[in-house]
Amino acid sequence: MKPSYKTTIFACFVGYIVQAIVNNFVPLLFITFQNSYSIPLSQITLLVTINFGVQLIVDLLSSLFVDKIGYRPSILVAQFCSAAGLLMLMFMPEIMDPFTGILLSVIVYAIGGGIIEVLISPIMESCPTDNKEKAMSLLHSFYCWGHVGVVLLSTLFFSLFGIENWKFLAFVWALVPIFNGIIFLKTPIAPLLAEDEKGMTLPELFKSKVFWLLMVMMLCAGASEQAVSQWASAFAEQGLGISKVMGDLVGPMSFAIFMGSARAFYGKYGDKLNLDTFMVASTALCIASYLLISLVPSPVISLIGCSLCGLSVGIMWTGTFSKATVSLRTGGTAMFALLALAGDLGCSSGPTLVGFVSDAANGNMKLGILAGVVFPTVLILCLIFGKSIKIRKQ
Repeated sequence: MKPSYKTTIFACFVGYIVQAIVNNFVPLLFITFQNSYSIPLSQITLLVTINFGVQLIVDLLSSLFVDKIGYRPSILVAQFCSAAGLLMLMFMPEIMDPFTGILLSVIVYAIGGGIIEVLISPIMESCPTDNKEKAMSLLHSFYCWGHVGVVLLSTLFFSLFGIENWKFLAFVWALVPIFNGIIFLKTPIAPLLAEDEKGMTLPELFKSKVFWLLMVMMLCAGASEQAVSQWASAFAEQGLGISKVMGDLVGPMSFAIFMGSARAFYGKYGDKLNLDTFMVASTALCIASYLLISLVPSPVISLIGCSLCGLSVGIMWTGTFSKATVSLRTGGTAMFALLALAGDLGCSSGPTLVGFVSDAANGNMKLGILAGVVFPTVLILCLIFGKSIKIRKQ
């Protein structure tokens, strides 16, 4: 099939699946790493911190180098690093200190994940589509479906072939970014700005009140999403007394499915909906879900609240991106990179606040979640009072 913008859109969808792979595959192996390589949990936990820390650094630096080297070389580097990091997992722990080998692998694929997060949205934005808001929401739903697929397919593989054969699965997952890199090598990639347009500089962005409001919205979107997502499994295990595997399936999986469904829904019907109204209603539902989780004593109701939270946060990240592309149309790569940075800061700060408050309350996660309600509350205030940010119909 001859490459066209349809293949570019397809490659963008797969790009978010690649990011889901690099973020969610290795955490499934934490106990295996502990048992096979005698790595303490304190070091294993550091892998998550390093993964997202590297992605944050890449978010920040990409605004300086992407426009210089171009979108195509940059996205090819992202696919190469994602594949290389997954392949390195197969042999690096065997040829050096196991933790160091795994850590180096994580750093390599985290570079790929960071570039993907910065570039996929502007590449998608540059494609000729009938409705940018719908396309962007559908695009971001593929991270959710990728997350679901990684957990389900990996669990199925481990059940059939044994978790001791995880290296073969790492090879299989590495084939996805390799395949996607081949597509990005040939498919057309349009410039984000017209030839006579110049992207906003960092000082110009920093002087914009709209930009800073968008940054706060992105931080709150990431925090609202991850504050519950990261603790959903613990709720399932502690509240219902089920196994770790079932806890993952009932907690984070249901959250991801509902979040992906919300994004897919807006991706299909977004042209018939007002984005501002949809975001306000979703954020109000998010606040209600936080209160449901934290104030209702029933563990079953808490899990329902987790699922509703997934449904409510689906539009937050994508809707803020859509607002940014219309409100700051010449924001360019720098804007997308800094918004991704703010979102990742939120993804880190949300669970941190919940964990800190829970620990201070002697392990009471409900109080931690109750503290996390500050993030959707700030977001809904930004939406209500941020009248300068308007989304016009495409």
